[in-house]
Amino acid sequence: MVDIAEVTAAPSPDLLTPDNCTVLFVDHQPQMFFGTGSGDRTAIINATVGLAKAAKAFEVPTVLSTVAAESFSGPLMPQLADVFPGQKIVDRTTMNAWEDEAFVEAVKATGRKKLVIAGLWTEVCVVLPALSALAQGYEVYVVTDASGGVSPQAHEHAVQRMVQAGVVPVTWVQVLLELQRDWARAETYLPVMDVVKAHGGTYGLGVVYAQAVIGEHAAG
Repeated sequence: MVDIAEVTAAPSPDLLTPDNCTVLFVDHQPQMFFGTGSGDRTAIINATVGLAKAAKAFEVPTVLSTVAAESFSGPLMPQLADVFPGQKIVDRTTMNAWEDEAFVEAVKATGRKKLVIAGLWTEVCVVLPALSALAQGYEVYVVTDASGGVSPQAHEHAVQRMVQAGVVPVTWVQVLLELQRDWARAETYLPVMDVVKAHGGTYGLGVVYAQAVIGEHAAG
């Protein structure tokens, strides 16, 4: 029951903040995209870069990982690598990133307990580390529109499996706006608007319109 005397204007501890989460990008590589058939691949690329720019705007630590980059899957997609120039990429042989010691050490080094994961394919390279991290006490959020599977069924069944286990499904715009939460936060307002205009589709066009008609500080 609600104790009215205890109600305050305070955010839930379940919300993502720049200080409590890290973003993991798993296997956004050419060969993996070639096999993705769950949705529009250009849209997945756009969502992935939008998520990356969101993490950078709020200085959220990120882990970049690939699987068999030199022998099969190819390099991390350049649009993602360009957001984090010079950042080390953890290349693995394991399909489950959580069975790779370097990957897990990189996650542990962030000191964060909330993991925001996106990757290809949802039913393998996302679901396996998501469930593994969950089993070890992490809170796991999967960015479903920045992830993709080999078919719609594969993607959806993987998401259902993760949700049943306790993973929280989110979208990249949801993550961006949850990190911002208050349009009065001036230090990140313009970077957020830049991400929205570049990757937010018609939402971004709406921001362009509002800023043209109302002024550059029109709130999102």
